[in-house]
Amino acid sequence: MIITVTSLKGGVGKTTTAIHLAAYLQNQANTLLIDADPNRSASGWANRGKLPFEVVDERQTPRSDRPYDHVVIDTQARPLRDELVVLAESCDLLIIPTTPDVMALEALVLMLENLKSVAVNHYRVLLTQLPTQSNRSLEQVKTILTTTKVPLFKTGIRRFTVFREAADRGVLVLDVKDAKAIEAWQDYQRVGQELLEGVGL
Repeated sequence: MIITVTSLKGGVGKTTTAIHLAAYLQNQANTLLIDADPNRSASGWANRGKLPFEVVDERQTPRSDRPYDHVVIDTQARPLRDELVVLAESCDLLIIPTTPDVMALEALVLMLENLKSVAVNHYRVLLTQLPTQSNRSLEQVKTILTTTKVPLFKTGIRRFTVFREAADRGVLVLDVKDAKAIEAWQDYQRVGQELLEGVGL
């Protein structure tokens, strides 16, 4: 299975999502993360510490001779429409992280319009950096996305500071000694479960 994580806006948890979904998939089968973002954020994360799967940038050849059952691709933000076509054609599912704020949602709408214009429909939106306590405005956002039939993960990723510490140390959020580490990891576990169920694995 090939999963591509992309977004029209930076700062929405794209690399965090790619890292933690790759970790979830690695628990199921051998997984590779390809860093196709010019910022090399995933590679930097891996170089600062240790991750339980191989990370290569798009110009490298994987070190392992074992076949990979799953590949996660972390792309650059703001892909052009033609680039979206290439991304979509080379994966089983596009995952589009977005925060629930106005600017990110405006960028999401533009991206969905671009996807529609090139007849791409194998994508799913992931809400990230959500308040740890549900509130009215968040529920309104979910309702709008659901009623407009945007394919949406049921689970969202809550905003925990432990994610930043994990990135700084180059490890998974689960490997940080923090009271919220398990909760943060469980958010991605639930997304991973939805992902496998959605593609029939």
